[in-house]
Amino acid sequence: MRMLAIAAIALLLATPAARAQSARSVFLEDLTWTEVRAEAKAGKSIILVPIGGTEQSGPHMALGKHNARVRVLAGRIAEALGNALVAPVVAYVPEGSTEAPAGHMRFPGTISIPDDAFEKTLESAARSFRLHGFHDVFFLGDHGGYQKSLERVAGRLNQEKGNHRFRAHALGAYYEASSRGFDQLLASRGFAEDEIGVHAGLADTALTLALVPDMVRTDRIGAPNMGPADGVQGKPARATAELGRLGAELIVQRSVKAIREATTGR
Repeated sequence: MRMLAIAAIALLLATPAARAQSARSVFLEDLTWTEVRAEAKAGKSIILVPIGGTEQSGPHMALGKHNARVRVLAGRIAEALGNALVAPVVAYVPEGSTEAPAGHMRFPGTISIPDDAFEKTLESAARSFRLHGFHDVFFLGDHGGYQKSLERVAGRLNQEKGNHRFRAHALGAYYEASSRGFDQLLASRGFAEDEIGVHAGLADTALTLALVPDMVRTDRIGAPNMGPADGVQGKPARATAELGRLGAELIVQRSVKAIREATTGR
C-alpha cells in the first residue's frame, strides 16, 4: 500500500513538461524539427495535408469553417492510424474569379487564389515531406471545388523521376464521406434533400456544430427564408451536434480505411 501511495504522489508531482513529452501531438506545427525527424524514423511515414478554404457559409457560420473542421478531423484520422502526422491547414484555395465575382466570391470575406498557385503550393509541400522521409502524402479536401486539383497534383507527383518510395494521394474517400455519405445517412433518418442541402444547410451546419461549435451562430440557424441570396443552399434550422457527430465518425472511419488500403504493403 505504501508503495502505491508513493507512486500516486510521484504521478501528481510530475512536471507539466514531463507530461507534455509523454503525449506528443500529431500536428507537425506543434513539434520541433528533431521531434519530427524522430517520429519519421520511428515509423510515422504518412503525412496528412488538410485543405480547407476561407469562404462564406451563410449568416450563421464563420468563414473559417472548412479550415477548423478539416484540422480536427485530420487529427482524429492521424490518431486512429497511429503512423501519421498532420501538416498545417491550407486555408487559401480557389474560390473563383476576383475580376467578375460569382458564387462565394460575391460575399465579403471569401478569399480566392488561382488554380495554378494552389496546385504548386501543394506540390512544393509534398516535395518537402518527401525530402524529409515521409513515404505517403494524403491530401484531405474539405471543400468540393478543388477536388480535381488534388487529383492533378497527386498524378504529377507520382510521375516524377526518382520517386520510387513516395506516393501522393488525393483522398476522395474523405470528401465523399463528408458530402454524399453523410447526406445519405441523414436521408436514412428522414431528412429531406432540400433540408440537408449542399452548402450551409443542415448537413454542413450539423458537422460544424459537432466539431467547432463556436463557429456556428445558433441564434441565426432558425432564421426564416434563408436561401441562395444569403449564401445558403439547404435548411440549417434542425441541425444538431448529435447529427454532426454521426458525420464526423463516418468521415474518420472511411478515411482511415482508405488510407490503410492505399498503404498496405508499402
